[in-house]
Amino acid sequence: MSEREGLKDWADGRARRAGPPDREIRFRTAAKAIAASIKRNRSGEGKPDCPILVEGMRDENALRKLGFTGVVERVNRGWDRSRLIAYLYDTYGTRNLVDKGPALILLMDWDRTGGRLQAALRDRLMALDMPVDEELRTVLLKVMKPEAKTIEALAPHSRNLTPLIEEFLD
Repeated sequence: MSEREGLKDWADGRARRAGPPDREIRFRTAAKAIAASIKRNRSGEGKPDCPILVEGMRDENALRKLGFTGVVERVNRGWDRSRLIAYLYDTYGTRNLVDKGPALILLMDWDRTGGRLQAALRDRLMALDMPVDEELRTVLLKVMKPEAKTIEALAPHSRNLTPLIEEFLD
């Protein structure tokens, strides 16, 4: 009997026959997606400098703990949506000039309110021919649901995620 046989799966208690625990697989997947977004978010000469849009200050703080160093824009700044959309369009344009990808990473919480906000912002930005990068949210929604439904809930997991993220940044 191998070392991992008989171990309980972290998420729902079912027995695993072999391989790494479910939590390890999910955290590794999350770390890979976070690392890809960190690379797009980095600023400097020849780096994409792609801003990431989150709901509030606690979300920004959680991203900083995970290693994001570039621009982080917040939805909750006292502006109505029309003003925010106009600001994002005027400031970042429709495409990232370095990597030719979307000009903005859109990352709202993966609860019901965050989903509605994500859809509303995406639809309004895309109406202005400003596609958004939603890959990070899509991955986190799938793999981090047992531990976190919000971005700020990722902060306590930064100790476990950061070493994995660093593996993918090299």
